[in-house]
Amino acid sequence: MKKISKKIILISIIVFLIAIVSGIVVYLNDSYEADKEALNILKNENIDFYEDEKIIVFKANKEKNLDKGFIFYPGGKVEYRSYAPLLNKLAEEGLTSVIVKMPFNLAVFDIDGALDVFSLVPEIENWYIGGHSLGGAMASSLIAENENNLQGLILLAAYPTEKIDKPIISIYGTNDKVLDKSMIDEDYEVIKIQGGNHAYFGNYGEQKGDGKSSISREEQQDIAVDAIIEFVKQ
Repeated sequence: MKKISKKIILISIIVFLIAIVSGIVVYLNDSYEADKEALNILKNENIDFYEDEKIIVFKANKEKNLDKGFIFYPGGKVEYRSYAPLLNKLAEEGLTSVIVKMPFNLAVFDIDGALDVFSLVPEIENWYIGGHSLGGAMASSLIAENENNLQGLILLAAYPTEKIDKPIISIYGTNDKVLDKSMIDEDYEVIKIQGGNHAYFGNYGEQKGDGKSSISREEQQDIAVDAIIEFVKQ
């Protein structure tokens, strides 16, 4: 009877561990996927970009080239391609923009990913870093340890996790129900997009728990682009 009980306990433990591992695997592989508009950007032969296993680089419009770059960390559990429209808009306005691909679409697994960009895109000397939501938070952790290599921090629906002695801009939508707005510090530059929400900085559909936007996704991204370009020009 005791042998049977031990065997049942052992089997139960194994089943429990398998269930936990399976749950983790499912979670890590379940992300918001890029919509058709984002995917079409990356199929458009007229858009000046290139891609490797680590990054996607949208090259600055030559006529508007600011000779500066922006390293972007995607939001948590959001497919990196979802941000192609936003980063392409920035490049069209003269800012070379780089999406860093994150393991399992979570920037927490590669906080130092931006450091590779310096050597992968050597033509740019003046870099800014930032990101959306969790990506922005992780970007703030990176710049806190590498202030000499980065000019400033650009946060979309995010807030810094540490004190940073570099210029910061925080941009968020007033209808955002995901962001903890109480964590936004009015000591740095803050842009509130009236009617915007959490998800519309990217192209991945609606986000669970988010507020409903009263403006279009394109409008929200255009406002963000204008604010970012003015910020890096300062």
